[in-house]
Amino acid sequence: MTVITVFSRQGCHLCDVALDVLASMRDELNFEIEKIYIDESPELEKLYGEQVPVIHIDGVHHDFFKVDPERFRVSLEKHRQRQ
Repeated sequence: MTVITVFSRQGCHLCDVALDVLASMRDELNFEIEKIYIDESPELEKLYGEQVPVIHIDGVHHDFFKVDPERFRVSLEKHRQRQ
């Protein structure tokens, strides 16, 4: 199953919105959501800093700041075709 990873921060409103958008599409598009808080990792903090939420599709960078549902659908489909 495809795993969508959301790199987030504690108390991040944009992260909560992105997670809500993804959750609304999860059953239809058949993927799992994994949330990772960057606050707990100096390495991730340095890598993503203020860009959260950062979204990965099976470990491949997709986008940051917000989830555009149509763009996400297209990226997910392209990702699955390459596998």
